[in-house]
Amino acid sequence: MMRDRRLLLLVLLTFAAAIAGVVIGRVYVVPVRPVENELHDLLHRDLKLDTAQHSRLETIEKNYAIRRQALEAELRADNARLAEAIEAEHGYGPRVAGAVDRSHQAMGALQKETLEHIFAMRAVLRPDQTDKFDDAVVKALTAKSE
Repeated sequence: MMRDRRLLLLVLLTFAAAIAGVVIGRVYVVPVRPVENELHDLLHRDLKLDTAQHSRLETIEKNYAIRRQALEAELRADNARLAEAIEAEHGYGPRVAGAVDRSHQAMGALQKETLEHIFAMRAVLRPDQTDKFDDAVVKALTAKSE
């Protein structure tokens, strides 16, 4: 009976540690949303876009939103597979390692997609607008989290 409790505690702690690792990775390693929000605020509030720029950016944003949703769904599925692997192996075995690797691939794909989106938005800007945009990108990527 005591051994069963210890095993259950070990499984729960392992699961909690894995989830914490994923959360920490999503929050601190891949800060996608803050960069995106800051850039969108800058674009729509500060850069005085013309009608053609607004139209082009709207198309870029719609396409990115679709792709981002698909990648986020992939991340959620990866998290579910990780949970299943942890439940099955009760330790850092080959299934857990594989699930972690797949999750990292999906996070990387989301980060790459976000960067492509940022550069697509930048391509719409006039030369007099790109300096502010570039400054905002650098600031967002180098800002210290609180």
